[in-house]
Amino acid sequence: MRTIVLEDNKLQTADRVAHDWYRFVLSFPPHLVRHYLERFGAGESHVVLDPFSGTGTTLVECKKLGIESVGIEANPVAFLASETKTDWRPDPGALTKHASRVAELAVSRLEKANIADELFFNCPDPNTLKKLGREQQNLILARSISPLPLHKVLVLQECLSEQSDKCYANHERLSLAKAIVASASNLRFGPEVGVGKVKEDAAVVGPWLALMRTMAEDLRLLRDRRHVLTRTVCADARRLRGTLPPNSVDFVFTSPPYPNEKDYTRTTRLESVILGFINTRKELRQLKKGLVRSNTRNVYKNDDDDVMIENHVRIQRLATAIEERRKRLGKTSGFEKMYSRVTRLYFGGMARHFQELKHVLKPGATLAYVVGDQASYFRVMIRTGELLADIAQSLGYKLIGIDTFRTRRATATGEDLREEVVLLQWKGQRN
Repeated sequence: MRTIVLEDNKLQTADRVAHDWYRFVLSFPPHLVRHYLERFGAGESHVVLDPFSGTGTTLVECKKLGIESVGIEANPVAFLASETKTDWRPDPGALTKHASRVAELAVSRLEKANIADELFFNCPDPNTLKKLGREQQNLILARSISPLPLHKVLVLQECLSEQSDKCYANHERLSLAKAIVASASNLRFGPEVGVGKVKEDAAVVGPWLALMRTMAEDLRLLRDRRHVLTRTVCADARRLRGTLPPNSVDFVFTSPPYPNEKDYTRTTRLESVILGFINTRKELRQLKKGLVRSNTRNVYKNDDDDVMIENHVRIQRLATAIEERRKRLGKTSGFEKMYSRVTRLYFGGMARHFQELKHVLKPGATLAYVVGDQASYFRVMIRTGELLADIAQSLGYKLIGIDTFRTRRATATGEDLREEVVLLQWKGQRN
């Protein structure tokens, strides 16, 4: 194991592309991707895969370097972000012109109802405001967005639909997703998403148009790389066969979820519902079933990923220790009772991912997984990187090493939690 220190150099203006268009929780900074791609010797003749692509950090960096890449992502909002952030084809001027036309239409409709976008102007009759359907409303956090900002969002969304142009639709929807969260909502983000100070009113159209203009400026600076091939697939990283050709990937750089209580679908719930990705409890359940089981809120009765690690002694001991700690502490909630099971399911899901991945890797392919230690289950330390390295080796991968990227102090235990890059190599045969 070794420690690496990477300077987070100030990005050039062009490097700003889309990292500011829409943020999830960025698990690693762009310069970390560049460091390892350079270390691997990745170039224009290679293909890089990010099987947990999130909002596309790896894909954007590959495109800027002229390297072909593929991203797999199961969360539809994150998938929209990664797909859009790597689409540099729109003409910047035409994009700005179309967005301005949509904004003018939205402002005009608001003004006809005596509603101003920029300032709190009056208190309109609540019965005249656009609303989400009852089931949609029940899917989002209570008070996560106030009625008047929600009305403005829905008016803008209506105008986007009426003026839709396939050349710009994804870029405009992505900016709407960010405007919903950053400008219109009452959400606050910490270890988990919650509701902060409630805003009775907020500007929506203006901030959305500002985001579109920033996006257009980034596109103008990156036109020379717009033809570099990037492919995005909305799929489960544990089921890769059929999504990519066999023996097609040279390198993997990714950051999977960690085993903790962070519900990633909750983080993006508001924009997922408003954009129409999730409309019912059934659709939410289907989305969660397509994710690695990293938290107790997406565990289901028929889940069987744990069979993949039933003979892994260290993981079984870890899960047993978590359950024994629960009993000693007298914790009896339904979620707490599932901590040991979700630990087994998480590592079993990652084992299934590594097994599936073998079918798309070229012999000699190099892999890097950015992961972090966790101690959120009754303060039992989970050394995620070490355990994933063990699993990968049991499936035929070679461990190159584990680099410590950075450390953070756990407030509950006072222990240092390591964020690491697990480096692997696939030495198998062609499939």
